[in-house]
Amino acid sequence: MAAELWLKRFRLLHAAAKAGSLSPADLVSYRSGRDELARALLAAQNATVRAGESPRRQLRAALALQLELELGRQKVKALTLDVSSGGVGLLLAKPPGLGDVLKASLRLPGQEPVAGVVRVVDVKVLPGNARVALAWNGLPAGDVERLELLVFDRVLEQIG
Repeated sequence: MAAELWLKRFRLLHAAAKAGSLSPADLVSYRSGRDELARALLAAQNATVRAGESPRRQLRAALALQLELELGRQKVKALTLDVSSGGVGLLLAKPPGLGDVLKASLRLPGQEPVAGVVRVVDVKVLPGNARVALAWNGLPAGDVERLELLVFDRVLEQIG
């Protein structure tokens, strides 16, 4: 029962955060709640939180969003498999090299895109394509916040 009450309060704080109507004290409580929920979900997935990194930055949600990458002179559009405020996962027919730094633009529903620089942090070659993990480099705090709100929208949808 305590978990249900906590989740109900968190949902209210999340809705107020999306509306931009949290008091400074409630904003601190909400961000702490995001960390707590992210830590619990990562533990359920047997994922560990990297030292010095916020759990909510690592939490990924299954989201199919359009991402445009600049690969040399070529622009490639792909759909994401998952999204976090720290990066995205996607499938590409021809993957970039591990460690490559690229320009990217991620379309968000009903919002301006998040655009910036990404670094290729993982490439797993599969039959016919590759699963690629990209990490955002130096996104402005406002874009990180928009991504976190989007991820937690999806997480709250999934847990009912």
